Amino acid sequence: MRRKLVEEIRQKGIHNEAVLQAIAEVPRHLFLDSSFLEFAYQDKALPIEAGQTISQPYTVAYQSQLLLLDKGMKVLEIGTGSGYQTSVLYKMGVKVFSIERHKVLFSKTQKLLNDLNYNVKLFYGDGFKGLPAYAPFDRILITCGVGEVPSELVKQLKKGGIMVLPLGPENEQVMTTVIKKDENNIEIISLDKFRFVPMLGDKAP
Repeated sequence: MRRKLVEEIRQKGIHNEAVLQAIAEVPRHLFLDSSFLEFAYQDKALPIEAGQTISQPYTVAYQSQLLLLDKGMKVLEIGTGSGYQTSVLYKMGVKVFSIERHKVLFSKTQKLLNDLNYNVKLFYGDGFKGLPAYAPFDRILITCGVGEVPSELVKQLKKGGIMVLPLGPENEQVMTTVIKKDENNIEIISLDKFRFVPMLGDKAP
């Protein structure tokens, strides 16, 4: 089923072999509630706790491909959620730092990733603030809809670094690549339309 999913994503335009291999290696069914197991390897988003979703595999692959990752890079992920995207990044050989603002998701995902022996650093907190103590990052990935490019996160990006985020109003976002030219200049590239759950400030209960 995983191989079939990879081929489906490939046919939709994902060509980065490292991304496809990571999708093939991550056991997506472990990130879902048991009532959704039969849909685990279908290319669709599914509900998880706290009113959030586990992203469609194509969306995970699309964002991962845009990051232009090399092994060993430091990557900050905003919105750990189920940990599925986090795991795909980990399987691509990067150092993952991920922030989740829903305590129930943070706790559940931390246990799951520990059980899988995926060596990622998870944090419970406000994604808008990033992780200044661990900055700068080679790449930043935002996995929830954002109304504007978060300036605090741009500060935490290395010169020449890339941020990928769904940018726009709550009902529809445009996948966007932000390239940090220097401390005062960024280049913004707008790509395809997607729909994500919104990014929320401050920590949730």
